[in-house]
Amino acid sequence: MRDLTQHLTSYAAYHRDRRNIATHFVGIPMITVAVAALLGAAHPYAAYAVFGAATLYYLVLDLRLGLAMAAYSAASLAAGLPAGLIGGIVLFVVGWVIQFIGHYYEGKKPAFVDDLSGLLIGPLFIVTELGFMLGMRRPLREAIESKTGPTRINPRPGTATASR
Repeated sequence: MRDLTQHLTSYAAYHRDRRNIATHFVGIPMITVAVAALLGAAHPYAAYAVFGAATLYYLVLDLRLGLAMAAYSAASLAAGLPAGLIGGIVLFVVGWVIQFIGHYYEGKKPAFVDDLSGLLIGPLFIVTELGFMLGMRRPLREAIESKTGPTRINPRPGTATASR
């Protein structure tokens, strides 16, 4: 099993453009709430079971981030369960559109295309990035950036900026 640093480094390799990361701060929560809504539309216990299992996985990876993810999961469930089937579908579609806009800026495909665990690591990534922005977990950030490089703004291929 990969450890926290390995998971986040693998995911971060697909997410170095700041605009892509910014879209993920909007798209991933929308998708997470949508998943809660869609599972809840089937049966609320299904949503609790999936989010509970994911939270246990995050806790195994890292206790502090796992606790943050427990709060994120609880918020997603609280927002998603009342949204219902139609709300879940709308949030899911719009969230993914936002994600793909971010990956246009990145110039790379989403991480889950190569590794399905990216679907589970995405929410953890944004919570971790928020922690980094707040000055937390500096050694973890340095370990990730030593392999992926810092975040930046990527010029799109074929633009004047890209050819300089």
